[in-house]
Amino acid sequence: MLVQITENFEAMSKLAAEIVAERVRRKPDCVVGFATGSTPLGLYKELIRLHRAEGLDFSKVTTFNLDEYVGLPPEHDQSYHYFMWENLFKHLNVDRRFVHIPMGMAKDIDAFCAWYEEKMVEAGGIDLQILGIGANGHIAFNEPGSSLGSRTRIKTLTGTTLEANARFFKTPAEVPKYAITMGVGTIMDAKELLLLASGVGKSDAIAATCEGPITAMWPATIVQMHRSATVVVDQAAASKLKMKY
Repeated sequence: MLVQITENFEAMSKLAAEIVAERVRRKPDCVVGFATGSTPLGLYKELIRLHRAEGLDFSKVTTFNLDEYVGLPPEHDQSYHYFMWENLFKHLNVDRRFVHIPMGMAKDIDAFCAWYEEKMVEAGGIDLQILGIGANGHIAFNEPGSSLGSRTRIKTLTGTTLEANARFFKTPAEVPKYAITMGVGTIMDAKELLLLASGVGKSDAIAATCEGPITAMWPATIVQMHRSATVVVDQAAASKLKMKY
């Protein structure tokens, strides 16, 4: 695991974008796993800038998103379909045929999850998986206690996650209680991981992830076992790390 500490959110985002851009330039038809949430927004803005200013080409890139709420249609303004198109995809030259985001309205969720896993295999596996991290150590929607060998499936969201997501909805009752998510094992199948964190609110999770024991109660700690993982954090998120990086 390579831990890189940056001064602030902007520097974290720029460094992360440089990593992603280098992989896309090196392999134009690479497979990239994308995350949602506030943390990768700076990264996505920088990728858009690189596309517009330097011609960074996404036309052959295949994408897979980590997760999606169950019960929200793609056009819902809080769905992750909407998030990805509004904040990234519509600003790049991605080919819609190569974009994959879990379908929260699937009638048979188990069958969809199996199909999603098959599509990742057919694509040759994910070359670079972008990850955020929850304050409780979750990656994607793999909440504390998730099996470290889990595959894409439906998950019940914890009260902590529901509270964190409530700010995006008009009332707490509207917050979806279930999500489709890549499993921890699915994430670990990626050839390379890029985990981002910003702010003091993520400091406990980053300390556990980088320096704590591997445990399902902090799912992100499994990243320690990955053969090629980079953790990019700002100083606030790194504030509880004990080692010098």
